[in-house]
Amino acid sequence: MKYLSVSEVAKKWNLNERRVRVLIQEKRIEGVKLEGRKYLIPENAVKPLDRRYKGQRCFEDSPLDKINFDFKNYRKLFPNSEGYFGRFGGRFLPPNLSKAMDEVYNGYLTIAKSAKFIAELREIRKNYQGRPTPVYHCQNLSNYFGKVQIYLKREDLNHGGAHKLNNAMGQALLAKYLGKKKLIAETGAGSHGSAVAMAAAYFGLKCDIYMGEVDMEKQAPNVNRIKVLGANVIPVKEGTKTLKEAVDAAFEAYAKEYKDAFYCLGSAVGPHPYPLIVRDFQEIIGREAKQQFLDMTGELPDIVCACVGGGSNAIGMFEAFLEEPVHIVGVEPMGQGREIGKNAATITLGKEKVLHGFNSLVLTKENGEPADAYSIASGLDYPGVGPEHAFLHEIGRVKYESVTDEEAAEAFFLLSRLEGIIPAIESAHALAYAIKCARTMQSGSILVCLSGRGDKDMEFMCKKYPHMFR
Repeated sequence: MKYLSVSEVAKKWNLNERRVRVLIQEKRIEGVKLEGRKYLIPENAVKPLDRRYKGQRCFEDSPLDKINFDFKNYRKLFPNSEGYFGRFGGRFLPPNLSKAMDEVYNGYLTIAKSAKFIAELREIRKNYQGRPTPVYHCQNLSNYFGKVQIYLKREDLNHGGAHKLNNAMGQALLAKYLGKKKLIAETGAGSHGSAVAMAAAYFGLKCDIYMGEVDMEKQAPNVNRIKVLGANVIPVKEGTKTLKEAVDAAFEAYAKEYKDAFYCLGSAVGPHPYPLIVRDFQEIIGREAKQQFLDMTGELPDIVCACVGGGSNAIGMFEAFLEEPVHIVGVEPMGQGREIGKNAATITLGKEKVLHGFNSLVLTKENGEPADAYSIASGLDYPGVGPEHAFLHEIGRVKYESVTDEEAAEAFFLLSRLEGIIPAIESAHALAYAIKCARTMQSGSILVCLSGRGDKDMEFMCKKYPHMFR
């Protein structure tokens, strides 16, 4: 009988080597021999079903083992020249704005791919943003739940306290090369607004930030920060007075000023080329995290997860792991329940529709119009989702789960008290999913994208959840 090494079996079964060793130690692979310090596994051994998850579909039954897709060349193939990821994405705009998007796209393809631009952006990331941000092992949190090891990609340590500056500095640098005089942006939690205000100050540009009145009240510290940085905060009073309406208002302003202004879109949404641009400027997160995790542990994590609203931190985190034998999970906000209007779980509950100039999944009312989205996290209460996320969901490469307000709040306070790290409530959604897994898995490792810090959320969370605060 022919025998295989652990590494050969790991490759054959699409697992990492650590997981194969755990299966051997649990005596779930028949016929294993130990010669010296090396395990030898029969070539005809059957891959065991995964029992690490209780009450959830086994990961071995998930599309990871079934899809046949060329992820090594994925970035070159998607999106196509018209901005489509499969049938999602594209551009649905009036002619004047479409012409402005062509200017942005052509500038990005030429200027942003030049050696001069790349060198300047690298210098900014290193000496202004303080990159690379570290991967941190949450030893106390891991021990609290048992054997599962939880790690954080610390985007909260990026200058400004969130991942948003990765994209804002890239887009602002492009705006400078294109000769624009002003940056226009929307913001929900205020993190993107703060990042664009920082970028405007750095490059000497004017700046208008559109923000819903509800979010301005919830995120008052970030409103003040934006103003201190010299940008104008323009309240949006229409509709639910949250992120969707802020995007509407910012687009309306850009339509009037596009000749002299640059729209600095904060998430992986919007008309082509923004999902492409945001992905490319944010993928530094996953590139760093993948190498850092390998350096720390000698292997890849079992699970990589990130919160998903529009999806910029998640797409930046996921991109480097798409071709690897790693389970990737996007975590959506289920808010107060599955009823439309009480959550922002777009991939879980949405339908295909055009919103804000692109085709994707959207939460809708019975009449087909976009529904109001809700989340305790202002940065996640958007009724749509980035087209690349919709595509990765459709082809089965990324799994999308959801957590409630209460679960996110528990994660917010647990990380604060066990590790001394206060997460953004947006990031706490991804952490809450990792905690769910840690409570049911027997072993393994989870890498969470901690997309931002929670200074902006402390006052609101302590008032909202006094029983947890005490």
